[in-house]
Amino acid sequence: MRKEELKQAIQEEKQKRGVTVLAHTYQEPDVIDIADVTGDSFALAQAVQSLSAETVLLCGVRFMAETVKMLSPEKRVLISHKSATCPMAEQIAPQRVAVFKKEHPDYAVCAYINTTAALKAECDVCVTSSSAVKILSRMPEKNILFIPDRNLGGFVKSKLPEKNIVLWDGFCPVHQQVTPADLLPLKETYPGARIAMHPECPKEALALADMVGSTSAIMEYCLQETGDVIIVTERGVADYLNREYPNRRFIQAAPEKLICADMKKTTLQGVYDALTGAGSCEIDLPEPLRLRARKPIDRMLEYGG
Repeated sequence: MRKEELKQAIQEEKQKRGVTVLAHTYQEPDVIDIADVTGDSFALAQAVQSLSAETVLLCGVRFMAETVKMLSPEKRVLISHKSATCPMAEQIAPQRVAVFKKEHPDYAVCAYINTTAALKAECDVCVTSSSAVKILSRMPEKNILFIPDRNLGGFVKSKLPEKNIVLWDGFCPVHQQVTPADLLPLKETYPGARIAMHPECPKEALALADMVGSTSAIMEYCLQETGDVIIVTERGVADYLNREYPNRRFIQAAPEKLICADMKKTTLQGVYDALTGAGSCEIDLPEPLRLRARKPIDRMLEYGG
């Protein structure tokens, strides 16, 4: 089928089968077009809680679908591409955390939301990139192990010198590639342009940013600014903004680097196949694991995350 025919067929299948489609902001514009709900990973999981649909199809990566299932266990949760995962989410072995906790009982373990359910189950609290500083500032514990992203953890550590934050060796392979050399020529080409950057980038790059924040915060910042904005996060954000606001100029930094291959595994054909039962993968979390993994999310919400 041609693209527009495929989009129409997807809409018909959604209605016929009573499926709500969720799409992370990093998805291709064509996938965003057929989604019912778009946003950051945790925002999608929260949105599902108020949906009437019994089945949801996530266009994103596996840890996001797991988080949806944690918060809405009564719903059938599908992911559009079964091998779409997040390398950072799987960089830290849960057993390594269990050993650390046994050896360091005075530490709280903080997990970035970009982690597997098995890893969350070993942690005390979760954070998103937008809530990390606030959540850790409200925690009574001074000693905190922050996993897996050393760049986000380093950013939080710089904002909270009163906390003893230990970082490990995890990182986002996409954002980790950004260097000052990717940004300095853009500052010369676009004088006056502001730089909006995700905190998963290394500190050397973050030092050049005018604004550091989550995907949704970057988008809000871009729309509030009246001039050019250089966007330093996955390409999907700039693609979306440039299409939706053609009279503005949003410059994608390092376009050859800032592409998440796992996010881009989702295609219109893949969504159609998932809806018709030809290619979907259902997320199933054993109840003991789901309950353990949800505890750090509940604690995050208690702190106002």
